[in-house]
Amino acid sequence: MREPAAAGPPPGRDRPPARRRRLPLAVLATVVLLALVGAGLAVVRPGPVAGWLGADRATPQATGEAAEPEPVPVLSGPDANAPEPTPDGVRAALEPLLRAPELGGRVNVSVADVTTGRSLYSQGGDAGTVPASVTKLATAVAVLEARGPGHRIPTRAVAGANPGEVVLVGGGDPTLAVDGDGFYPDAARLDDLVKQVKQALGGTAPTGVTVDSSLFPGPVYGPGWDSDIPTGGFGAAISALMTDGARRDPQAAKKNFDAGHGGAERVPQPDLVAGRAFARLLGLTGAAAEVKRGTAPAAGAAPSAAAPAPGTELGKVESLPVIRLVDLMITDSDNVIAEAMARQVALSRDQPASFVGGAAAMDIVIGELGLSANEITLADGSGLSRSNRISPSLLTDLISLAGNGTHPELAAVFGGLPVAAWSGTLGGRYQVPATVAGAGVVRAKTGTLTRVHAIAGLVTTVDGRLLTFAVLTDQAPSDSLDDTRRALDRITSALARCGCR
Repeated sequence: MREPAAAGPPPGRDRPPARRRRLPLAVLATVVLLALVGAGLAVVRPGPVAGWLGADRATPQATGEAAEPEPVPVLSGPDANAPEPTPDGVRAALEPLLRAPELGGRVNVSVADVTTGRSLYSQGGDAGTVPASVTKLATAVAVLEARGPGHRIPTRAVAGANPGEVVLVGGGDPTLAVDGDGFYPDAARLDDLVKQVKQALGGTAPTGVTVDSSLFPGPVYGPGWDSDIPTGGFGAAISALMTDGARRDPQAAKKNFDAGHGGAERVPQPDLVAGRAFARLLGLTGAAAEVKRGTAPAAGAAPSAAAPAPGTELGKVESLPVIRLVDLMITDSDNVIAEAMARQVALSRDQPASFVGGAAAMDIVIGELGLSANEITLADGSGLSRSNRISPSLLTDLISLAGNGTHPELAAVFGGLPVAAWSGTLGGRYQVPATVAGAGVVRAKTGTLTRVHAIAGLVTTVDGRLLTFAVLTDQAPSDSLDDTRRALDRITSALARCGCR
């Protein structure tokens, strides 16, 4: 059962009242660098960040489009010499708030110091709890570690078994666009791939299109997903080949993003839809434009004088780098990107690129990072599944690891985190006297399913100390969406306004 529409954004899809403007490449680089500097890692020049972001491939600004000014800083930097809160001080600040009835009968909490990693408070901190979209923090850390911030996902076209046949091979890029009107900014495009294919074919006319989406095996919908996820606009059939996150009308989805809290109708067979668009761009019509599923032939056959040999690569386009895909995933709580990122983790660790394989690979990577893999049990990478369990202490460990400077590649998780009273799912929150102390100093990922509410991220105390927190409740009253969120905001605001010593 889902909350009524009047209660706000549908559970499983946290959305702000207005969409955050996309960060320009230079600004996103600054966010990542500030995260590293704030965590104590000395950064004297951008180093690899510009390369991770693909700054060398930045799309020129459209003619006539006004330049967007760089935003002013919202978060003040932490004070490296700020006093650390004491466990007793944190306990005194939080425990009265944890008894709020709107939080329900089970509230699990972890608070830790980012610099030292020291636990400052735990209530059920090691208990597996349904995390909802907070799962995306684990997915982000895993894919950044497994693939690296600069990795790009290819979509290829190869010569088929018959002359003129083109096989479109999905590599798992959920942001692939048909043309310049796609949903995701600066995405790879099929029309660019078509130009390469036509040039590679030379005098051979295209005769048909086969789509190869075999990279992602298994079910296309996740275990533990609510029954309305496939049709509710916030999930989709997960395929290795899709355009615009499987949205049926990407232009309408952009136009109605705020009004629909980011929801949009999705197509049930994304690979075939992408293949048909590709065939149209190749100029195929009638029976020749019919698309079938198949697998790309292996390269190695001898070419003929008339056509490229079967399996010959005819063209390739590449996705945005992972650092930017993670930013999109966190900022918009994009469930489809999250599932694609989990499968990238699977591919990197020689697991099947499926729901099961993604979960297994994320366990592997979390263990490689020295964290407790026995405190996470996943059925998907997005948090739509009610079968997911993550402990609050693992979440604070992940955030501390990303922020303490020992793994600079992981700091990209912070670029898309909503800021209290300013952006994303926190844009309309922290605006009443009981929570205003958190405005601008709480930066966190939220998660919501029916009776499940979660928030995890960073907060700077009044003394300038950077803390990480995770508060998860999975037994909240079903009719208390707004009240439960305000109770969570009061908890994180208490950390912001107290020195807790």
